[in-house]
Amino acid sequence: MLFNLLIQQPQILGQIIQNTPLWVWALLTGLLGLGGSQLFDRQVSLVRAMVMPIAMTGLSVYGLASAFGKAGQASAVLGAWVVAAALIAALALWFQPTAPKGTLYAGSSRSFYIPGSAMPLALILGIFLTKYFVGVELAMQPALARDSGFALQIAVLYGVFNGLFAARSLRLLRLARKNAPRAATTASA
Repeated sequence: MLFNLLIQQPQILGQIIQNTPLWVWALLTGLLGLGGSQLFDRQVSLVRAMVMPIAMTGLSVYGLASAFGKAGQASAVLGAWVVAAALIAALALWFQPTAPKGTLYAGSSRSFYIPGSAMPLALILGIFLTKYFVGVELAMQPALARDSGFALQIAVLYGVFNGLFAARSLRLLRLARKNAPRAATTASA
């Protein structure tokens, strides 16, 4: 409905933007900064490399729970999200099992050298825009929260984004495990 409304009455976009709470724009600014930093080569710790995918997973789960949880669809929606995320992660790992060329792991400092990429920014924006779109749609049509078809489509969309994030993290973890310093073993006689 939102897309049809924007095409037929583009002036409604101004009202939607004006009625958006300021914290949403602050969140978008922060997410753009975080995603923008991913465009450049950088050195990050193992923990820091895992924080963003976990945070984006949290934002997705929050988006699903806040939109569809009160309508009694939480378990079906979260189930669809998990299945979609797992399937996309498996497919992404199958097509690209290793970290992108140029990615390095230093076991001594437990840090990665990660080449810049636009993919994290695209995934971050995808999750944010999905949450924003769903919020606007539900504000305009609250009954959509009980529409299982709509809810499942949104769950699958979040699952795609989170599955791609998960695959990226798993590639980094594989690289870390492969290049981790090995403990010296001593043979006892």
